[in-house]
Amino acid sequence: MTAIVTMFSHGYLREAFLAGTFVALAAGLVGYLLVLRAQVFTADALSHVSFTGAFAALVLGLDLRVGLFATTILVALSMAAAGRRAKPDDVVIGGAFAWLLGLGVLLLSLYTTSRSAAGGAASVTVLFGSVFGLSHSRALLAAAIGLGVCLAMAAIARPLIFASLDETVAAVRGVPVRLLGFGFLALTGVAAAEATQVVGSLLILGLVAAPAGAAAQLVGNPYRAMPLSGALAVLSVWAGLTVAYLVPVLPPSFAVLAVASALLLAATAHRRLRRRRSPRVPGGLRQPAPARS
Repeated sequence: MTAIVTMFSHGYLREAFLAGTFVALAAGLVGYLLVLRAQVFTADALSHVSFTGAFAALVLGLDLRVGLFATTILVALSMAAAGRRAKPDDVVIGGAFAWLLGLGVLLLSLYTTSRSAAGGAASVTVLFGSVFGLSHSRALLAAAIGLGVCLAMAAIARPLIFASLDETVAAVRGVPVRLLGFGFLALTGVAAAEATQVVGSLLILGLVAAPAGAAAQLVGNPYRAMPLSGALAVLSVWAGLTVAYLVPVLPPSFAVLAVASALLLAATAHRRLRRRRSPRVPGGLRQPAPARS
């Protein structure tokens, strides 16, 4: 208990909680829409694109974040342009994913060959994150970007959810489905690039998908499930950072994703338990246990 009380006396933990809170909230909000639109694979692809973008920037001698954001946003918009109504299918996503991951391996090889010691450290940072290594200015910037993504998601949430549930009816009623698709994928690219600094490019998918999957299991109403997904993502980061502080051998990215995965498992178990308790209908079948609205 004393350790938790004194935890915030450390500057690096205050910065980690500041940046991690808003990055997680953005990932949770974006993640729920990805689950609702059956586009979770997009987040996986963009996370690996961020890896390629980061090493492209390093090879060119630029700030790592320039490559992260420029590449993920550009590729996200390109995938939207290749998809029907800005909603790319698995073939488009898989093609971009495989080609850019291969390019990332090439850039990693070029960078580590030319700068062996620095290359190794940069590789670990990009792949697994470095939330405990954020400076105050970087933490503030990460929080501001995360907050911006959250505000943008809140602004487009209602028409985007409508278009995600039934894009044909939404288009007939004048909702700009294609424009919303472009905007949403651009925000997904920003969220993926920002989350790379917290959990790394290899582990972003867990922070995006696990809280969203848990929220979808618990609540059926998308207008309630979306903020719940954001809250569960923030809870994952807070609990993960606390565990990583109390057990120093655990990397923070592992602890964060372990909590997120545990929440998803708990939500799945809760829904199955409710289904077992649901009344039987004639013929011995059980009524389905819908998520709570």
